[in-house]
Amino acid sequence: MHDDPANLLRRHGVQVTAQRLAVLAAVSERPHGTANDIATLVRAEIGAISRQAVYDALGVLADEGLIRRIQPAGSPARYEGRTGDNHHHLICRTCGRMVDVDCAVGAAPCLTPADAAGYEIDEAEVVYWGRCPECLARTPVRSGTIAATVPIPHVPQANGDGDATRATVHDQTDQPKGEPTCQTMPASAR
Repeated sequence: MHDDPANLLRRHGVQVTAQRLAVLAAVSERPHGTANDIATLVRAEIGAISRQAVYDALGVLADEGLIRRIQPAGSPARYEGRTGDNHHHLICRTCGRMVDVDCAVGAAPCLTPADAAGYEIDEAEVVYWGRCPECLARTPVRSGTIAATVPIPHVPQANGDGDATRATVHDQTDQPKGEPTCQTMPASAR
C-alpha cells in the first residue's frame, strides 16, 4: 500500500506545501521528465508557480531521496520517482526517450571498477545509449554505410510530446539467462 504523499513528506522531515505535493505528483505522472516538464504539469495542477520554486522543490525532494535526479551527459536533468534500487537507463540518441532497465548482471553495485581508488562503492550509474525501436523503424541504418560503423554523437533533448512511457527491460541480449541481477538497495545504503 502506497503512503499518502503528505505523510511521506512528513516522515522524511520535509515541510508539506502545495508546491512540493504537486511536484511529487508531477514526477510520478511524468517519469524521466525535465524540470520544464514538471513545471508545466505543476502549473496545470495548482496554477502559477515560478520555475525557481519548481527547482527548489525538486532539489529538496531529491536530497531527501523521495525522487531521483538523473543527468546523462549532454542532457538536461531528469527526475523520476523510482528510488531505492540500483536500476539504469536506456536513452535514444535520436528522440531522447528514456526508459528504465533493471540492473546489470552481478551483485550491487552491479559493476566493479578495476581500481576503486580506496572508495567504498555503493551504486553504479549506467546509461545505455542507442536508438529506440520507433526511431529504428523510421530511419533504419543500412549495413556498410559509415553510419553503420561509426557512432555519431547526438545530444538528446527532452521529448516534449508528453510521452511518459516507462519500460523495464528484463531480457538483455548480452545477459545469460538465469544469471542473478543486482539486489534492491535500501534507501539507507545510498
